Amino acid sequence: MDAFVLIGSFLILILIGMPVAYAMGLSALLGAWWIDIPLDAIMIAIAAGVNKFSLLAIPFFVLAGAIMAEGGMSRRLVSFASVLVGFLRGGLSLVNILASTFFGAISGSSMADTASIGSVLIPEMEKKGYPREFATAVTVSGSVQAILIPPSHNAVIYSLAAGGSVSIAALFLAGVLPGLLLGLTLAIMCLFIAKKRNFPKGESVPLREALRICADALWGLMTMVIILGGILSGVFTATESASIAVIWAFFVTMCIYRDYKWNELPKLMHRTVKTLAIVMILIGFAASFGYIMTLMQIPQHITRAFTSLSDNRYVILLMVNVLLLVLGTLMDMAPLILIMTPILMPVVKAIGVDPVHFGMIMMVNLGMGLITPPVGGVLFVGAAVAKIPIERVVRALLPFFGALLLVLGMVTYVPALSLWLPHLLLK
Repeated sequence: MDAFVLIGSFLILILIGMPVAYAMGLSALLGAWWIDIPLDAIMIAIAAGVNKFSLLAIPFFVLAGAIMAEGGMSRRLVSFASVLVGFLRGGLSLVNILASTFFGAISGSSMADTASIGSVLIPEMEKKGYPREFATAVTVSGSVQAILIPPSHNAVIYSLAAGGSVSIAALFLAGVLPGLLLGLTLAIMCLFIAKKRNFPKGESVPLREALRICADALWGLMTMVIILGGILSGVFTATESASIAVIWAFFVTMCIYRDYKWNELPKLMHRTVKTLAIVMILIGFAASFGYIMTLMQIPQHITRAFTSLSDNRYVILLMVNVLLLVLGTLMDMAPLILIMTPILMPVVKAIGVDPVHFGMIMMVNLGMGLITPPVGGVLFVGAAVAKIPIERVVRALLPFFGALLLVLGMVTYVPALSLWLPHLLLK
């Protein structure tokens, strides 16, 4: 009955259109009243949920990504990717995926990736003879890499949802190979489709021009080196690396590239703060929701329910994947991480799954939810940038879903993909 009051009220509030954050907060209050604990405890849980030093990584990474995204970095990364793979048949689709790999390693945001890369490449691909819906499908599916490749904001949120017991540095490193595997899988599929549909070849870039493009893009790509290099060398923590990344992004954008006007900075800061306010409210209310769930022992009940269905590790992971895929189509990624991590963490620990590995499983699952209707935020952004109906994009995405499911299966059942780098570099 306790679980019905908490989770049932949450679902009812969602169904009547209340924002997820407020639905969690009100459900937590109702749950506290039901089990007869002081409502002051909810306020304390909310304050404790946002009063964490590691949370500072989120605003810094978001700000660094926003500065680079609006400062001409996406155009330079597209040019750099064109030098590397643009001369192949279907080269522009490969350029799209590779540019998303680079940009994801700077912004950490799939939506920013889709908006920035898509605004440059979708019109260009259509001009070169690619169907607009195919160009959009490549863009939105490639942007899922930003969920995995560091610095991923969602990895920070997962670490917090796990109670701070999972290292952010370990999660960053764990996302490298799955992210690259995703990009490689999509690239191979695009090569196959390009050959089948006879998409055009690109032109080779002259050596002198290629060297100039590479040198121009190098300034932005140094952001990745600063973030990962600083963490691995022990010079600074993941949170400190985020603040250094902001300083570097500001320097490159305003002093090196100089494509962004100084008078536009206040608007950028306003948009960033607005985004962060939503995220912080969500984290605070999710902390109170998780607190009540813990008091009601809901995670323990769910763990017993899963393990009673099967004692086979692979079957339980399959059930967890199906659950996350379904939920990912119905709710945005950040609230799902905050809600489902405390629920599912005891389940996966009971069957011997490493929390870092489970973090990658969750990222791939919910990343797919971002490009799946009816609540796929990245899908909507891609359709808006391309100015085509969502139905056309979804039809074009069908083979890409197959590629993503293949990657999900490999990440789920080959733990070394997620754990090899953290074990190697964080000993």
